Amino acid sequence: MAQPLVVKKDDDLDEEEYYSPFLGIEKGAVLQEARVFHDPQLDARRCCQVITKLLYLLNQGDTFTKVEATEVFFATTKLFQSKDAGLRRMVYLMIKELSPSADEVIIVTSSLMKDMNSKTDMYRANAIRVLCRIIDSTLLTQIERYLKQAIVDKNPVVASAALVSGIYLLQTSPEVVKRWSNEVQEAVQSRAALVQFHALALLHQIRQNDRLAVSKLVTSLTRGSVRSPLAQCLLIRYTSQVIRESGMNTQGGDRPFFDFLESCLRNKAEMVILEAARAITDLNGVTSRELTPAITVLQLFLSSSKPVLRFAAVRTLNKVASTHPLAVTNCNIDMESLISDQNRSIATLAITTLLKTGNESSVDRLMKQMTNFMSDIADEFKIVVVEAIRSLCLKFPLKYRSLMNFLSNILREEGGFEYKKAIVDSIIILIRDIPDAKESGLFHLCEFIEDCEFTYLSTQILHFLGNEGPKTSDPSKYIRYIYNRVILENATVRASAVSTLAKFGALVDALKPRIFVLLRRCLFDGDDEVRDRATLYIKLLDGEATVGETEKDVTDFLFGSLDVPLANLEASLRNYEPSEVPFDISSVPKETKSQPLAEKKATGKKSTGPASAVNGPVPTIDASYEKLLSSIPEFAGFGKLFKSSTPFELTEAETEYSVNVVKHIYDGHVVLQYNCTNTIPEQLLEEVSNFFHVICLQYVLFFSVSAFLNSSIPGRGVC
Repeated sequence: MAQPLVVKKDDDLDEEEYYSPFLGIEKGAVLQEARVFHDPQLDARRCCQVITKLLYLLNQGDTFTKVEATEVFFATTKLFQSKDAGLRRMVYLMIKELSPSADEVIIVTSSLMKDMNSKTDMYRANAIRVLCRIIDSTLLTQIERYLKQAIVDKNPVVASAALVSGIYLLQTSPEVVKRWSNEVQEAVQSRAALVQFHALALLHQIRQNDRLAVSKLVTSLTRGSVRSPLAQCLLIRYTSQVIRESGMNTQGGDRPFFDFLESCLRNKAEMVILEAARAITDLNGVTSRELTPAITVLQLFLSSSKPVLRFAAVRTLNKVASTHPLAVTNCNIDMESLISDQNRSIATLAITTLLKTGNESSVDRLMKQMTNFMSDIADEFKIVVVEAIRSLCLKFPLKYRSLMNFLSNILREEGGFEYKKAIVDSIIILIRDIPDAKESGLFHLCEFIEDCEFTYLSTQILHFLGNEGPKTSDPSKYIRYIYNRVILENATVRASAVSTLAKFGALVDALKPRIFVLLRRCLFDGDDEVRDRATLYIKLLDGEATVGETEKDVTDFLFGSLDVPLANLEASLRNYEPSEVPFDISSVPKETKSQPLAEKKATGKKSTGPASAVNGPVPTIDASYEKLLSSIPEFAGFGKLFKSSTPFELTEAETEYSVNVVKHIYDGHVVLQYNCTNTIPEQLLEEVSNFFHVICLQYVLFFSVSAFLNSSIPGRGVC
């Protein structure tokens, strides 16, 4: 249930609160209120209120059962007898939202068709919309004539309703709608702006699979017959599509229809100008000459008094700056004034565009302007700024100090995971690409993990620190930050810190004695993985355990990637039996074998039978069962096992213990194997045999009858 809307009155009215009318609304109560639809004397206002509540429930995600929906639907149809215009519009909405089944459509179709031919235009438009939503293809052919007439109706509301319905019907009955091309073509010439817009959209969808037809449509309409600004925006998009598909003119080097796009830049409607400018900047391989008129128009919009125009212009320029920064440089003065814009979205786009187009001398000035700017915007905007700063630093490597300091400062501020991750990733990229930035970058990362609240970022930084820290001029200064993680952090970070310490000990001989002392302290950690890692690295660094013949092999083991598939390593570890011969990772096959589909399905299911207990590849499940059963003296004389069923669960998944049964069919016997697994380690099951005696009495009859009915089993019925 959505939170109620609370509206507070002014202070001079004693802070009295008004609650949403939907506060505490319940479906059952509203369904009871819907009985007012059956009253002989209809109260239009009361009925509208009930329909509003029903629509609210439907839009909040509540679902009606088939019986409830049918009752409400039939009750709603009785409201057609009311002459109240407001109630009639609510009835149309209710019928459309309930989406009645085919049997129920017949009840309301006659009323809707009557309204479709009414003299009231409001009734006609809404009846068309609803009727096209609920009818099937059979009924559509009966009202097709009325819909074609409605498309060319003089009333724009009726015509738009028919055109929008045609767009919807094109998905379900395209053959019928395609027959309306002449009427839709006539509607494109309408003087009503909305009719022309909807007609052009429908006409394009009818022809969208025919590239030549779309090209002819654009050619005919770019001559000036489209007057509606909305339709002109659509035409610009269709023109851009034709330009992309046709490419450059191989003879003259000109783009087809480019003159039309350029002429739209001089249109009276601002939305058309912006759409044309955006279309020109999105052209493939656009040249500076082609960009110039679009950039000029967008620069004028940067100083507009309307926020939506400033936002649209700066967003388009921001996109162009990624590919043609020099073309946007002339707009930098206008964009600098937008940094202090009240709309923070505009300010964010302005600052990121300046970062893309600025020169080396303007970096310091931009950093000063952004210091107070970052605290006023949301995280999603901050991420955009961080990515722009990273690109600027890679563009001007000599300015890494000021840019790196800015990133480290905002890294200490409050922010979510994605924001902090973007900063950390940027610093890591700058360290890798700018060698002079390594020392300061690693120091900033070490300071960050002292107060980092995200485990993923801590482990990422520790891994990077282990790879890059030993290569610095003074690796010892990072040891304190790393070992602090062993003392203060959770088990995951502690395990990562142990691995990082081992890398320092492997590469820096002077630090190895100190690393040994720290690793030995980790042997008493409360987490088993931390202890295991510390034990492994101590043995490796001390030379007691070997993963190769040289120190290079040890280094490759610590720093190199795992060159064997994890699935193969897991299988080899499962097959390994404890012995005097240690496990050898070189024995793990490096080639991944494709697993048969039947075997994947079998291994994907939870099984407590013997198939899951056998080590190594298992030929068939039946073979493993036969081997197990033949080892039991009581079953040794039953002969060859004919078939074993899949495990059949006898208990629910959430119970304290799970029991399943497997039926084994012999020539003259049926054996029931019950597998009982305890799901709670703290509990111990006792007297399980008595439990199985009861289970056997309940299920032996079922399986015996099943064996009798299965004619493919020889000797059926013997248990």
